[in-house]
Amino acid sequence: MSVPVGLTIPKLLPITGTFALPLSAYYIFLQSRVIYHRIQTEKNIQQESSSSSSSDNEYDPLRAAIRAQANFNENVPLALALAAVVELNGGSRRVLSWALGSLVVFRVLHADVGLMARDYTGPGRPIGYFGTQGFIAGMAGYAGWLVKGYWGF
Repeated sequence: MSVPVGLTIPKLLPITGTFALPLSAYYIFLQSRVIYHRIQTEKNIQQESSSSSSSDNEYDPLRAAIRAQANFNENVPLALALAAVVELNGGSRRVLSWALGSLVVFRVLHADVGLMARDYTGPGRPIGYFGTQGFIAGMAGYAGWLVKGYWGF
């Protein structure tokens, strides 16, 4: 389908679309770090990263990288979906921009200043965790508030 000359079609999700780039780039970084540590330790996908005799609390950069990537995978898709719902229902672009910018910071803090720390418990881990959970709860609440009229409230 072609668009007539002079007619512009509005972008449906410009804010969410903008933050899809840094979040996707960071995910690629997390994924690449897992591959890097797999190559360094010569461990394939079917092998444990640490020997069975080592303690579960002993620092293993491969384990930390895998956990950081998995945690991103567990949280960011829902966060972006909620942001899209808010944006499509007329949420404030300023609020959404600040919130998504904060989400990027929370995810980096959680992984790089938290999980990748020598004992898996760097100061960024709780900040990133609670910040991400706050983002998800906040966006879900905001999304519900934006459509409250639909339900007669």
